[in-house]
Amino acid sequence: MFSVLIVDDEEPVLDSYEFMLSAFSEGTLSENAYPESKNKLFTLAGKARTGYEALKLIHEKEPDLVFMDINIPGIDGLSVLEDVYKKYPRMVCVLSTAYERFDLAKRAIPLGVFAYLVKPVSKKTFYTTLENALFQLRSLPPEISEYSEPRLALFRRDIWTPIEEQRWSWYREKLALPSDHGIAFMVELDQNMEIWGSRIAEQLSFKHHCTYDVMLKKGLFLISEDLNPEVFRQKTEKMLEGLLNGLSWRFGLGGLYRGPLLYRSCSEALAEITAKRQETDSWSRAGKNISLLRQKIGLLALDEVKTLFASVWEPLFAEDFYNAKLRMVSVFTLLLDDLYGIFSVHNSLPGNSSGVSPPFDPAEIMELPDIGAWKRWAEVNFDKIALQASLERQGNYPLPLVKALAFVRESYTRGIHLNNAAEAAGVNAAHLSRLFAEHLKTNFIDYLTALRINEAERLLKEKSITVKEAAFAVGYQDPNYFSKAFKKLKGILPTEVKK
Repeated sequence: MFSVLIVDDEEPVLDSYEFMLSAFSEGTLSENAYPESKNKLFTLAGKARTGYEALKLIHEKEPDLVFMDINIPGIDGLSVLEDVYKKYPRMVCVLSTAYERFDLAKRAIPLGVFAYLVKPVSKKTFYTTLENALFQLRSLPPEISEYSEPRLALFRRDIWTPIEEQRWSWYREKLALPSDHGIAFMVELDQNMEIWGSRIAEQLSFKHHCTYDVMLKKGLFLISEDLNPEVFRQKTEKMLEGLLNGLSWRFGLGGLYRGPLLYRSCSEALAEITAKRQETDSWSRAGKNISLLRQKIGLLALDEVKTLFASVWEPLFAEDFYNAKLRMVSVFTLLLDDLYGIFSVHNSLPGNSSGVSPPFDPAEIMELPDIGAWKRWAEVNFDKIALQASLERQGNYPLPLVKALAFVRESYTRGIHLNNAAEAAGVNAAHLSRLFAEHLKTNFIDYLTALRINEAERLLKEKSITVKEAAFAVGYQDPNYFSKAFKKLKGILPTEVKK
């Protein structure tokens, strides 16, 4: 039976972990497991709420397995492990925290940390971690010391810092490394990395000298060879695609370095994997907000739906501008398809059955040069489809009115009149005027004026333009008339907006 220490400053977490630990036995995750057949494999050695309590209990109890929260009072969890990992090399450590960061992982891996749990931890995740830890504990050799186990000493300590020349020579001899140079790469997947790590190493060993270890659900592989990193990347990724087909995995490769500087290769590989995971996680979180946006656009107030839209794009553009643009093309394509049916199977041409065509092409996004250009483009074009959605989902307006409003939104910067909108809607001017009064409780001129003034106000707030330029931009040829209309609608002059 293996002993377990739980370290966390939150009482509910301590109680939850203790309860799940007491209920765990081999086969817990199996649907065919029966309580009466279960044999207990772990016992609780103790619970600690601070770093100092954790240090005291580790020295007193010498637990086999430790669940360690990073953010605990006193000294943090990683500092506790830094203090004890040399004295207790057999101890298996599982970190937990509310978020995962590259700097934390970089500190944790050289300490031999076995796994990294991001709170809240589900019951299934906890039990899966226990099963993997049990496999690790049973696989440990009778004794581990820095000289009797050179592979563990290299991977879990020395490879993450500059290695002294004498020490490196010792590693080359003990591990039979054929080259003074090497390259490190990492593979991360949700499945049992212990099993897949050995399979990956076996495949690599047909052509390369490969040494590996598993930490934090990541396999770290060292190729002792003077090779071309890019050629190696292409061949290795192709091999992984075949071997890990159907699994979710990430790959990170470092550069080629001499042995004493291999820590740089390891750090580069870890940084690539971390960046890929963050990108995947951001898109996954954005996916939920995209679904919500598609449900709520046209039903929420404009400010609320714009806030929801920002929650989709802001995390993506914070990481990779080009990939973010690709994804936003997909987002706008979905929104346009919802409103206009541009990809519906019954449509032979762009535009839905109402005959209203989409107001823009999402492919325009790929031409935007920077984040400023994206914000300006998104502000204008998202408003267009948000208003269209509002018309269709809230108003239930007659088709001629929908067509007329779409025409106005596309043409308000030009000198348009009621007759122009009526022609676009396929009705006479008198009929369209009645539709405005009946459904919008306003007339054509007031609707057009409000649209122009609101857009002018946005331009004055966001751009370094003059009042005259704003007037021309929204379709007014007389700046004085524009200022009067602005004052009437907004209660202030446009010059006051500039101030």
